[in-house]
Amino acid sequence: MSAKAISEQTGKEFLYKYICTSAAVQNRFRYATVTAETDWDRLTQEHPWLLTERLVVKPDQLIKRRGKLGLVGINLDLQGVREWLKARFMKETTLNCKNVLVFGLPLYLLSQEEEFYVCVYATREGDHVLFHHEGGVEVGDVDAKAQRLMVAVDDKLSEDQVKEQLLTHVPDEKKEILASFIVGLFNLYEDLYFTYLEINPLVVTQDGVYILDMAAKIDATADYICKAKWGDVEFPPPFGREAYPEEAYIADLDAKSGASLKLTLLNPRGRIWTMVAGGGASVVYSDTICDLGGVDELANYGEYSGAPSEQQTYDYAKTILSLMTREKHPLGKVLIIGGSIANFTNVAATFKGIVKAIKDYQGPLKEHEVTIFVRRGGPNYQEGLRVMGEVGKTTGIPIHVFGTETHMTAIVGMALGHRPIPNQPPMDAHTANFLLNASSSAKTPATTRTASFSEPRTSNDVTPAKKSKAGLPPAKATTLFRKHTKAIVWGMQTRAVQGMLDFDYVCSRDEPSVAAMVYPFTGDHKQKFYWGHKEILLPVYKNMADAMKKHPEVDVLISFASLRSAFDSTVEAMQYPQIHTIAIIAEGIPEAQTRKLIKMADEKGVTIIGPATVGGIKPGCFKIGNTGGMLDNILASKLYRPGSVAYVSRSGGMSNELNNIISRTTDGVYEGVAIGGDRYPGSTFMDHVLRYQDTPGIKMIVVLGEIGGTEEYKICQGIREGRITKPVVCWCIGTCATMFASEVQFGHAGACANQASETAVAKNQALRDAGAYVPKSFDELGNVIKTVYDELVANGTIIPAEEVPPPTVPMDYSWARELGLIRKPASFMTSICDERGQELIYAGMPITEVFKEEMGLGGVLGLLWFQRRLPRYACQFIEMCLMVTADHGPAVSGAHNTIVCARAGKDLISSLTSGLLTIGDRFGGALDAAAKQFSKAFDSGMLPMEFVNKMKKDGKLIMGIGHRVKSINNPDMRVQILKDFVKQHFPSTQLLDYALDVEKITTSKKPNLILNVDGLIGVAFVDLLRTCGGFTRDEADEFVEIGALNGIFVLGRSMGFIGHYLDQKRLKQGLYRHPWDDISYVLPEHMSM
Repeated sequence: MSAKAISEQTGKEFLYKYICTSAAVQNRFRYATVTAETDWDRLTQEHPWLLTERLVVKPDQLIKRRGKLGLVGINLDLQGVREWLKARFMKETTLNCKNVLVFGLPLYLLSQEEEFYVCVYATREGDHVLFHHEGGVEVGDVDAKAQRLMVAVDDKLSEDQVKEQLLTHVPDEKKEILASFIVGLFNLYEDLYFTYLEINPLVVTQDGVYILDMAAKIDATADYICKAKWGDVEFPPPFGREAYPEEAYIADLDAKSGASLKLTLLNPRGRIWTMVAGGGASVVYSDTICDLGGVDELANYGEYSGAPSEQQTYDYAKTILSLMTREKHPLGKVLIIGGSIANFTNVAATFKGIVKAIKDYQGPLKEHEVTIFVRRGGPNYQEGLRVMGEVGKTTGIPIHVFGTETHMTAIVGMALGHRPIPNQPPMDAHTANFLLNASSSAKTPATTRTASFSEPRTSNDVTPAKKSKAGLPPAKATTLFRKHTKAIVWGMQTRAVQGMLDFDYVCSRDEPSVAAMVYPFTGDHKQKFYWGHKEILLPVYKNMADAMKKHPEVDVLISFASLRSAFDSTVEAMQYPQIHTIAIIAEGIPEAQTRKLIKMADEKGVTIIGPATVGGIKPGCFKIGNTGGMLDNILASKLYRPGSVAYVSRSGGMSNELNNIISRTTDGVYEGVAIGGDRYPGSTFMDHVLRYQDTPGIKMIVVLGEIGGTEEYKICQGIREGRITKPVVCWCIGTCATMFASEVQFGHAGACANQASETAVAKNQALRDAGAYVPKSFDELGNVIKTVYDELVANGTIIPAEEVPPPTVPMDYSWARELGLIRKPASFMTSICDERGQELIYAGMPITEVFKEEMGLGGVLGLLWFQRRLPRYACQFIEMCLMVTADHGPAVSGAHNTIVCARAGKDLISSLTSGLLTIGDRFGGALDAAAKQFSKAFDSGMLPMEFVNKMKKDGKLIMGIGHRVKSINNPDMRVQILKDFVKQHFPSTQLLDYALDVEKITTSKKPNLILNVDGLIGVAFVDLLRTCGGFTRDEADEFVEIGALNGIFVLGRSMGFIGHYLDQKRLKQGLYRHPWDDISYVLPEHMSM
């Protein structure tokens, strides 16, 4: 939702902080918020004026007409306020007071002559300013009584306008102050992205103005613009409805996700629960439940859409399952997992999260006798339904699954007992059956129909745009898309582009509909795509200007820009006269920006589809982005050739459902557009209905309207006036809203009725009265469409044509693998880490568990190197090894190389690599060699003396023995620390004991032949692997053999090398040159002569 109501306190804070006016605004910040838990002593310390001034008290809970309802206490002292609150706090009569605002009273007795009413609210065309000279409790019907001034989009309000048009009944002495205040208020309204701002009463005295009562809404999507001024705004729930922590949890998930997740609890004790995919579909399911008498048992409204991840879907599903299994119902409960046909969401992937939640809650679900009904369509939906049916069989929970062969809302009737549940519902063919047909031809077939399916093909089906009259803005085109339409796609949306090219190919277009892509975050390059069976390259440009210049044939822009950049990129696109149509996919663009785009588009004759849309489709010609879903749905709904029916919808998911319904009940779709769910879509229902009326190939029109706004009444007017003569089948979703006890914001931002005429019920009745074909419910929409179509066929208006099979389009390898149709050996195998899911997994352990268990670096190393969760002492030993091997001064070869490299101006990676390359048997790499030598001698039963003698006889050094500086008399403390720890914590130290016996022999010959740190770590690690209980003997030996122990030194010493690199850079050391006097030049004698 974009427009969200804020508390009176928040609204007044914004006004007091940021209003710019010459009028003196009095009583600033003289208010205090009180709840049932308020500490009154502390409150009076923070607000001492409460003890001395007369006070007003009222609930701050998004309710209007508080004065008439007896919810305002006036002219009270603090004790009077407390007594007033005591009688009302948390008491449910008609209303339930929880959050209360107390503020200082500027005047005790006010006449209506001193009280004024002012309101600013947004519409599509501009912002309306209402003013009435008699405000207060008895203001009455301000819509009828108030003076009104409309400020067009991008226009400014002046004090002269206010005086002339609004203040005609105000005394002269108050006009200046009021005019200044109203202009300041309007500027504040614009700057802080308000959508509604009402003050009643506004009191004007000789001291200035007093804002006594305020109601306001702001555009929540403008948070990224207004964050600095707004701060963290809390949006209170609608009055009359509890705020539940689960709602806040889902709202938080929604805020952190690119997907859409919504949840509103209506009746937590209800037996009917829903989990619906899609903003439009969620409203349709709620409507159907209420139509079938389930309104009192409907527990929740909610929706998930926009391709949420498996984890996000799991979190959403487990929240609903947790809520519905808290209280039993005598009739058991039903869960409706519904949705329309998805355009781009992988249904099987989202169902994985739901299935996981069902498995986790299978006990409570069976205990509460929950029956689950599932209906879904879209990419890979067959696999999703299979998995859902399978979990029903394995858990014993009754789960009934249905696909696109079943009407979307049929499962509601089944769930509520109004229609029988089929034993084995007919299943549509699998995706593979559509795409991998028997045809062996790789060639594109001859061009098929491009005119309406019901008519013979003509040479030109294009209706030219009407010419505009002189002095008027250019007229918009009647035909948006043709067989040869070319588009530029803004954004690196390769999947959507490939879908468009596959659609083009199956429609037998001669060339791809995408001419180029624009992506500002890379340089110009080529991107590879498939055109049927062959690969092609499409240009990608960094700048839109280059793309437009090099592709003058393009007249459509499809913008996948983010909500933050969509406005600027659309404004830029409209600077090019070649662009006639722009589709804006992004959801969440601030309404003020959208209205500016609409005004600019109207001036330039550009048609905007969106924002917040999936786009539109013209079968046989062109499709926008992901519209129509994947090829299986394109083919199933016969969208590769035109039919006779055109539709317009708000919802993207529901537009795909209309594709399905129309293809099953008529000869198919001629054109379909989803105008988007925002309050101000770039083009309206009427814009497209009139286009359809003027297009000869279209014989009937379907409109799927929605609660909120008044656009449907223009269709009524068009029918009455004879402008629209073709049959119109229309249904407005959202009829359930009038049955709910409190306001519910549905999935679309514009789906909210601000007055009775904007309700779906009122609009459906008006359409019915005007002569449109209006079903009794969405359930009957398909039947009504079929009835009208059959009549048109019967009277000869539509003559169905023979089907022409589409060409075969090969399936992408990645999608074929997703569907399980092919297999291929992987190029790589890994068994230590998986980053594909919601959270990183180390050797089967989620990263959150790693931190929860406080495993530390040693524990992580155990998971990644050894695929084991090592004992605590083993993790500590690993960390100690890393600490003692981290550095050994700048003189050793590795550190020396790193320093030289750093001083030569090389980067960190190069310098580190230079040092690491010196590690081997002579420096640092003795861990593996020592472990192998001592293990082999010990395992063969060789005595320590025999081992020393053999190595001497073979002329080999004993790895891990000897030190240049340290000796038996000057022991290495690193060795001592590690040895003490190992002796104390390891269950057995056989190999270490053996090595220490060898040390006794070697040091008796020379005191510096001690067991050094490499040797100790090597033999101790062998003891660890063999005796910690996590490895077999063969596994322990294998880790030694493959070089795991040297990794300890490499990892530890890397820390030291990096330290030396940073040290040299910090000290700004110059290029190193080795001094001559430290080099012995030994040249052959004859050469020196």
